[in-house]
Amino acid sequence: MPAKHCESAVVIENQPVADGIFRMVAWWPYPVQAGQFFMVRGWDRFPLLSRPISVHDADGERVVFLYEVRGEGTRLLSEKKPGETVLLSGPAGNGFPTGQIRGKVAVVSGGIGIAPLLLTVKALSGCAVTLCCGFRDKSYGLDAFRPYVQEIRVATDSGKEGHKGFVTDLLDPADFDAVITCGPEVMMEKLARDCIAKQVVCYVSMERHMACGVGACLGCTHHTAHGAKCVCKDGPVFRGEELYA
Repeated sequence: MPAKHCESAVVIENQPVADGIFRMVAWWPYPVQAGQFFMVRGWDRFPLLSRPISVHDADGERVVFLYEVRGEGTRLLSEKKPGETVLLSGPAGNGFPTGQIRGKVAVVSGGIGIAPLLLTVKALSGCAVTLCCGFRDKSYGLDAFRPYVQEIRVATDSGKEGHKGFVTDLLDPADFDAVITCGPEVMMEKLARDCIAKQVVCYVSMERHMACGVGACLGCTHHTAHGAKCVCKDGPVFRGEELYA
């Protein structure tokens, strides 16, 4: 796992890519693994806690975050201008074991769950990847995925784009050697249980409110088949059977 750092990083870019969705690029000259996250802070005193944001992309010089404005912290981040700084603590957590995955892979996202999956598909060397992604009304950010996947399937709640319905309607796990997913927990649970029933390995990236990001506060504890684990330290990526078997 890459060493953790806590440093001020200069913002290079911070632009909206969809309604309430921003893409921030900052200098970060350290290794990052697919599926990891940072505790991000762009203010002095309040809000009290930093915000956990997954890594969208990284190249050894820059780190990219794709994030949704949900509250005061992410609103303040969305107002950051190029040349200003954010405090980054990380990279944290255990990511996707991309080096162990082979064959046909379905990468399944719901909403902003697409955020950690760009670096993930880039790391799936030699795999045939199908991206299945769900959105409310309209897709965003998909052009960045096209060089690294064989197929993109889209579902929307409204039916304005792609299939009208659930993203889980877009695939049968039995058609794949592995499934990777990030998004609403109800979606991931359904998909993981389907994978378990069909004996297909599934990797689930969990989201939880986090205070510390290092497993000290136990605020993101989740029950697993192996007892209580911290999503920030032991995850955020788990095998599906750890969570839902």
